[in-house]
Amino acid sequence: MTAESRRERKEFLSSFFQGKKRRGDSIFRWVVLGAAGYTVFMLILVAYSVVQGSMPVLSLEGLEFFTGTDWNPVEGRESYGALPYVVGTLVSSAIAMAIGVPISLGIAVFISEIAPARIGTPIGFVVEILAAVPSIVYGLWALFVFRFFVLDFLEYPLYDTLGATIPFFGIAPFGLDVFTAGIVLAIMIIPIISSISREVLKAVPNTQREAAYSLGATRWETVRHFIFPYAKAGILGAAFLGLGRAVGETLLVTMVIGNTVGLAAIPEGLFSPSQTLSSIIANEFNEAVTEFHSSALIALGATLFMLTMAINIGARLLVSRMVKVAPGARE
Repeated sequence: MTAESRRERKEFLSSFFQGKKRRGDSIFRWVVLGAAGYTVFMLILVAYSVVQGSMPVLSLEGLEFFTGTDWNPVEGRESYGALPYVVGTLVSSAIAMAIGVPISLGIAVFISEIAPARIGTPIGFVVEILAAVPSIVYGLWALFVFRFFVLDFLEYPLYDTLGATIPFFGIAPFGLDVFTAGIVLAIMIIPIISSISREVLKAVPNTQREAAYSLGATRWETVRHFIFPYAKAGILGAAFLGLGRAVGETLLVTMVIGNTVGLAAIPEGLFSPSQTLSSIIANEFNEAVTEFHSSALIALGATLFMLTMAINIGARLLVSRMVKVAPGARE
């Protein structure tokens, strides 16, 4: 083979593989654009559907639907308001986060920083299994078993001790209330938050730990001053992922929150029955026979959609304010 033919063959192979590379890049680009476009399309489709379905009740109630407290689905006397269920959703989720986040961080720190591998690995495996348990299982367990434990060992003692002096504990408990719902929600989101937080803590470079120990820091000081600041973005993301799960939970909350309607759904104390946006939709959608009743439930879904979007946007803003992005890194 002459030098001329070898050069021609080399040029042919080079142009052939470059052409395949360009075709592969083009295909990859369109696949990625399609995936991103699908996400945006589904978001627009869901938003359009819930807004369109909400128009009848919004034409009846106006913007007072979002601030009203009445809920009367009787035909001819219909009146609807979403405020009690927004409050019930936020209160139950706040209780769940107040209980679940500290416990989740404790589990994550123990598995990643303290426990030896022969102990931490099985515990992490159990936590991951708990994260996969369906919410209906948690709900049935809470309804038939756990609520009596909460009633006898938490609610009655708090009511008997503090109920006469602190109105927050002054409502007689019966086990189906916002407090029980918050505790069970916390139990459900703990495996999710702890699993993600554990992986975030494990991703912290060992140089952080070695630097802390070389300066004479204790294990607690190392975790607090060197590991948590490095991993706070991921931990916040895990916490808000758990919050999103708690806000949107349906069956579990429906079973244990008490399912009151109207003004009674606004909790007056820790042991008040209540109702959330998702639970009232689950309770009444099959019984909605009028156009306005169905539209009101769809409008509650739209409210939940907006609430979830607001939480996600707030989480993003909070993370961007708390975490300084390194130069050249992508947010």
